[in-house]
Amino acid sequence: MTGQGGSPSAVFSMLHRAFGDPSMEAVFSEGATVEGWLRTEAALARAQADLGELEPERAAVIADACRLDNIDLPALWAETANVGYPILPLVRQLTERLPEGSRGSLHYGATTQDIMDTGLSLQLAAAIDRLVNLTDELGDALAQQVEAHAATVMAGRTHGQQAVPTTLGAKLATYLWQVARLRAGLPDLRDAVCLVSLHGAAGTSAGLGPRAAEVRSAVADQLGLRAPDGPWHVTRDGLADFAATCARAAAVCARLAREVIDLSRTEIGEIGESAGHHRGASSTMPQKANPIDSEAIVGLAVNATAAAGTMYRAMEAGHERSAGEWQVEWHSLPQAAVLAAGCLLVAVRIVRDMRVDTERMASNLELEQGRTLAEAYMFQLAPELGREAAHDLVYEAALASKSRRIELEQALREVAAGEALIGGIGPADYLGAARDEADAAVAGWRSARA
Repeated sequence: MTGQGGSPSAVFSMLHRAFGDPSMEAVFSEGATVEGWLRTEAALARAQADLGELEPERAAVIADACRLDNIDLPALWAETANVGYPILPLVRQLTERLPEGSRGSLHYGATTQDIMDTGLSLQLAAAIDRLVNLTDELGDALAQQVEAHAATVMAGRTHGQQAVPTTLGAKLATYLWQVARLRAGLPDLRDAVCLVSLHGAAGTSAGLGPRAAEVRSAVADQLGLRAPDGPWHVTRDGLADFAATCARAAAVCARLAREVIDLSRTEIGEIGESAGHHRGASSTMPQKANPIDSEAIVGLAVNATAAAGTMYRAMEAGHERSAGEWQVEWHSLPQAAVLAAGCLLVAVRIVRDMRVDTERMASNLELEQGRTLAEAYMFQLAPELGREAAHDLVYEAALASKSRRIELEQALREVAAGEALIGGIGPADYLGAARDEADAAVAGWRSARA
């Protein structure tokens, strides 16, 4: 690793290396970052030529010079450390590549943040495209599992304890709805954040002249971005929204990961991650198969949400240009995107390869000796006894069932002492709308994907 003035190198991250998403990392790589600035400078020159403000020959030469292989990256970063920002040294390097007659027209009317923010918008467009792909993959995987297990009976759990029966499909349907809502918002997010930034030094467009709005529109058209309503050098709510979306995606994945961790515990054993030689193995306990993907998601998600949170501090920028808040974004925004993409990528693998032990689900329900059906019995008795009296009667029977370790139905018949009781309820008889909820989630997802 070289120091200041040498070739830049990233801090090694085991999370990124082992569980990251290479596609999203490429979006925010050193090369992609600088290429975004170069594409913006080239588009600006072409737009000015199209509007008659720059000779077409000069614009063509400038655009041709705006290539990554024309940039001495170590020198660029060394000068950035001196100047504080990379565009001045970038422009100087490009100018040296231009013939004498074409110099002086590059970067005309723009300011550093115009170029960097527009380049960032190009990265955000690619990042959102990647989020779309990942959420589609996760939603498809969830839909397949929801459909396959719509009728797979298991214990629903509240406060960490068995509650009433549900199905694995109904449980996973809640994740599918979340992913569907996340996916549905991505096109609007793209429209909101993928903007040209070209309003000059203090947002007045003075340097661009009377046709500034036309220049912005022309640059936007070339780059596939949108021309904003006004300058956004210090109005960063759109970027905070992008980061919040990344945090939201990570949090959904973290909830899924914690579910898998809990349900794969030795004492529960209903769900497992993909199996394989030494998959999740311990260096000293040969019997172990740890939920490593889920653990990785938790680590990725905690850091993604933390990075996203700093973007609200970046919104504090004052006057017409920030004094330090912008630099917060340089680190936090790429981190939020890369970490969230890692969460989604690993979550896809978890869901696709999920191992389901239906026998263990059934035996775990039997541990409660029918007490997960207490609510069902209460509502059987309620029409005759009233809800409160029925609740108290079933409560007494549940206590007896626990203390004497007998089936709830037996304890209830003893406590009820002849009260009308239908009885004979099994877990599959008290699933309510679980199957319908699973079916609705799958239908909603597939309709949106059509």
